[in-house]
Amino acid sequence: MQPVKDLHVLLATMKPTLEDGEFVFVSRPAEQQLGPQPEGVIGSFREKEGLTLIVRREESERRGFPSAFPCRMITLNVVSDLEAIGFLARVATELAARNISVNAVSAYHHDYLFVPTRHAEEALEVLCQLQNAYNRP
Repeated sequence: MQPVKDLHVLLATMKPTLEDGEFVFVSRPAEQQLGPQPEGVIGSFREKEGLTLIVRREESERRGFPSAFPCRMITLNVVSDLEAIGFLARVATELAARNISVNAVSAYHHDYLFVPTRHAEEALEVLCQLQNAYNRP
């Protein structure tokens, strides 16, 4: 499927899905070698301060990693172009209007939103309403 750049099409076809499980953000020392990626890690980013991992909460607890931001993941099921303009800004603005924080991750095929666990269902509802608004004639 061709990546989508058009903002209206992205919003109308994003099909947000709340994924199972709870996730946390973990920071590991930059010099520490983890070896193979630990089970349950779904994302990582090397910062100058250390290695940030997005990991399933149970894996973080099992390994004794200090963590922050217990959250749920919402997948925006549209193949968004990495050069699309305004898509995540529009989504984040809509969530911010409801006082829902969001940490967004853009991957090659899709965008992923990490929202506080306590707001996950409401965030999904907001996103579905946004999608429906762009599907109206």
